[in-house]
Amino acid sequence: MPVPWKLIGVAGLAGVAATGVVVARRRREQAAVDPAELRERLHRRLAEVEGGGGAAGGSAATGSGPAGGGAAGGGGPAASNPS
Repeated sequence: MPVPWKLIGVAGLAGVAATGVVVARRRREQAAVDPAELRERLHRRLAEVEGGGGAAGGSAATGSGPAGGGAAGGGGPAASNPS
């Protein structure tokens, strides 16, 4: 039984292309946030945590949604992990 080299090659190319798509998406999500905007959001979050807590939790949730756009879901937990 001959080895289907063409099929193996096509499968390899498809795997490389799929990996490239995943990497490009992750980079685009990370690059979507302006460093100055990220710094401002983190300072605002820190001020809310130091200031009160109860009412600040609601404003933090509403403040991160529009500012992050599509990357807010991925950016929120990633920003929380290092601290």
